[in-house]
Amino acid sequence: MDEKVRVDKWMWAVRIFKTRSMAADACKKGKVTINGVSIKPSREVKLNEKIDIRVPPIIRSYQVKAISGKRMSAKLAVDFVEDVTAQDQLDLLNATKTYGFEQRQRGSGRPTKQERRLIDKLKKG
Repeated sequence: MDEKVRVDKWMWAVRIFKTRSMAADACKKGKVTINGVSIKPSREVKLNEKIDIRVPPIIRSYQVKAISGKRMSAKLAVDFVEDVTAQDQLDLLNATKTYGFEQRQRGSGRPTKQERRLIDKLKKG
């Protein structure tokens, strides 16, 4: 295990972000905080730190259990990071998925006139 690892590299290694550049961009945009302070991608990660990542509409929280700069499988990543997101945040996420928004299959295009009429009929009850 490495002693010093950049936060963007660690988040990529434990599969919080798909690419390291996505992790760095999130840091630069102020979406990643430690102790309520926005951080730069070059900040080093320390054991037992709590990292908060703003993913609208919620804030996800992760606890650093171990440090590594090498990308690993999802099965191994569980030993390095713990998801400590508050239950009320997860409930908010589930509520927005089920109640707040319409969802349409990606790539299915715009609704046809007939589908639009059905949608309007469902909305009115």
